[in-house]
Amino acid sequence: MTDAALAPSQDDSLLVAEPLELTARALAAAEALEAAARAALSRRVAPGGKIDSAALEREQFAAHGLAWLATYVSSLREMNRWAYRLSDEGSFGELEHLMLQAAYGEYLQQMTGGLAISQVEVVRPNDLGVAAEDLAAFRTPAVETLVERGNTAAVRLRLAELIADGSFGARGYDETEAMIADQFRKVADAWVEDAHAWHLADALIPMEAIEQLAELGVFGLTVPEEWGGLGMGKTAMCVVTEELSRAYIGLGSLGTRSEIAAELIRLGGTEAQKRKYLPKIASGEILPTAVFTEPNTGSDLGSLRTRAVRDGEVYKVTGSKTWITHAARTDLMTLLARTDPEEPGYKGLSMFLAEKPRGNDADPFPAQGMRGGEIEVLGYRGMKEYEIGFDGFEVPAENLLGETEGQGFKQLMATFEPARIQTAARAVGVAQNALELGLGYARERKQFGKELLAFPRVAGKLAWMAVETMVARQLTLFAAREKDGERRCDIEAGMAKLLAARVAWANADNALQIHGGNGYALEYKISRVLCDARILNIFEGAAEIQAHVIARGLLSQGRNT
Repeated sequence: MTDAALAPSQDDSLLVAEPLELTARALAAAEALEAAARAALSRRVAPGGKIDSAALEREQFAAHGLAWLATYVSSLREMNRWAYRLSDEGSFGELEHLMLQAAYGEYLQQMTGGLAISQVEVVRPNDLGVAAEDLAAFRTPAVETLVERGNTAAVRLRLAELIADGSFGARGYDETEAMIADQFRKVADAWVEDAHAWHLADALIPMEAIEQLAELGVFGLTVPEEWGGLGMGKTAMCVVTEELSRAYIGLGSLGTRSEIAAELIRLGGTEAQKRKYLPKIASGEILPTAVFTEPNTGSDLGSLRTRAVRDGEVYKVTGSKTWITHAARTDLMTLLARTDPEEPGYKGLSMFLAEKPRGNDADPFPAQGMRGGEIEVLGYRGMKEYEIGFDGFEVPAENLLGETEGQGFKQLMATFEPARIQTAARAVGVAQNALELGLGYARERKQFGKELLAFPRVAGKLAWMAVETMVARQLTLFAAREKDGERRCDIEAGMAKLLAARVAWANADNALQIHGGNGYALEYKISRVLCDARILNIFEGAAEIQAHVIARGLLSQGRNT
């Protein structure tokens, strides 16, 4: 594939006719297939109309398969909406056309041929209990056309030609979102080389970078203006987070703890707590960290054992926490602890706004009743991970969030949607980074007298990476817009996080493969991106937990009737 061959020249024979109408008809068939799968599974796990938890666990493979099937259907729906918006704006070009049909062609094929829910697990229609007549009904002319023509090798080669100059398709942003993306892309690009050095040195992101992000309003992006923030929505947060994560996941993640802390305080705090903390979090004067997870509990927060006992005007905290990000250099812990040992599960948990002094490498936790140390990790290093032990650590009683015990888990649940949406945006940024690194190397590296991009399998990898990054982006933006519209979006946020995390890992893995042996060398950025991408499928709800939550939500809605 020479430079001349890489110059875009439209090939109408690859484009399916009337793509928006065709994909709309195929989407209707996919929705019907999802409904059939949901009804079949519901008969197995909720025969009386109410979910039997034991049955749901027993049918976990099928339930998680349903979650992935529904995620694919939602992804296709959002790609169709994206295409319609672009068409209305006059920006639905050949690249976007091919992306749309490739996404439909691949996902529709997987729905019946086998849907990978991990590298070693494939869910097929019979696993979901889909009847033969429902499969036959799914194979409409629109579906068959897209499966046959949507994502062919020739389509992928053409897509590779179209993205060779670094154009990856219109994102569907409005004017404000496009302006925000441009601004933060420039900011992030200035830190790209430094970020790789931070990773190699296993060093904290410098305060200079944090202060720059604070000046730009990153930490108060969604904090209401009355509390010193910018008062923007979750969609703007996604745009900012993606651009920062595209340079380095650590930059995109700096705002996550501020987002969680601000949401906890905004939704559950007293007026005095809002007045005291929100402006300082928004300005970056206070850097918060989330202190929830404990050894041996993982996602099972109902089993937390860290105790907070009231003693006059203070609570004394005793117990252990682990996987606490950016813990040493922060000023405020949103700390989840058990205040009622007699109340099992979630009901005995309370949330605290626990202040602490900033530490350093020599003395990470210079506070009485508190100790801890660093957990060495493969990637995601710029803020570092810690384990913390508390032994009579004191928190003023007035710092009990909302000044009411037993509300901690409920308060935390209220932050899950934005946290997962932001994590999905981080994953999209990492996926975009991997795509760009892979493409850059494929254009620079010559083998057998030509660019790597000239080889069909290299070109095909990059083409699909570009398509699926766009799919994950549109699903994430949809979840954010639902949240901005004050609509419940726990399922949508979970789907965005589930898909985007997988896409980030797949892109990183494929980009490293394109680099060959050089990708395994620490000096190449893709080695870092691979390590960074892997965590996305684990934190903020591991993929298996995420799929289970989505499945339970889908089966509880009764949409299958």
